Amino acid sequence: MSIKGIQGQLLELTVVGCSNLKDTELFSRQAPHVLLEYGSTKFRTRTCTDDDKNPIFQEKFVFTLIEGLREINVSVWNTNSLSSDIFIGSAKVQLHKVLSQGHDDTTWPLQTKGGRNAGEVRSKLHYSNALKPATSSASSAPHTPPPYAPCASTPSPYSPYSAAYPPPPRAPAAPVYPPQFSYSPQFSYTWYAPNSTGYPPSPYSTSPPADCPPPPYPPTSTYPTPAPATPYAPPAYPDPSPYCSYDPANSTGYPSFPAAYPPPPYP
Repeated sequence: MSIKGIQGQLLELTVVGCSNLKDTELFSRQAPHVLLEYGSTKFRTRTCTDDDKNPIFQEKFVFTLIEGLREINVSVWNTNSLSSDIFIGSAKVQLHKVLSQGHDDTTWPLQTKGGRNAGEVRSKLHYSNALKPATSSASSAPHTPPPYAPCASTPSPYSPYSAAYPPPPRAPAAPVYPPQFSYSPQFSYTWYAPNSTGYPPSPYSTSPPADCPPPPYPPTSTYPTPAPATPYAPPAYPDPSPYCSYDPANSTGYPSFPAAYPPPPYP
């Protein structure tokens, strides 16, 4: 992006400090200071004797900007009271960021004349007239959405029914039946004996007519009547007295047998 119209504008630069500076002294401590150059304008910081490699300055300088010049030369020197100052390293501070955004806090690497690393220097820049995005009155006005207008419904090409095919007929409605109610008897019935006088006699009566004689009982048989049974008489057995005799007076509980054996034959 091209930045124009900076001629005569003011730019603030603050030298914060240095870190990891190259040591240029062999037997004593160095005393560094920073030199700033922009066109014909030159500024110098104080000499720091507190720290020879990581000095802190916190000094602010104001430059008048020149159209077309977009960098500031920064160099760090070792102050020598006996002879000229000894060069430590230098850097170029670019102004593009601070001119477009209004601020810049950057640490710049220092290099020797031979291009070697000599440490770092930190600076803060501030520019109050930095470019700002143009705003119009239309963009600042609150956005009002357009009035709602319902759009016409468009049939979807993926509708399940198209105009070429009519929708299927509806299924017939199920018949409606009257509601079923549970019936409970409201009246109690009394049992009555049947009135036989009010009905004619049944033709299927099981009782025989009165004019029929009763059948004989027991029925007569053609077989002869058997003789009456006689009382049972047990068979006669032989008298066991020849074989054994039993005397209750002299008995020990067992009958006595004759001394002769075998017994005599039966008569």
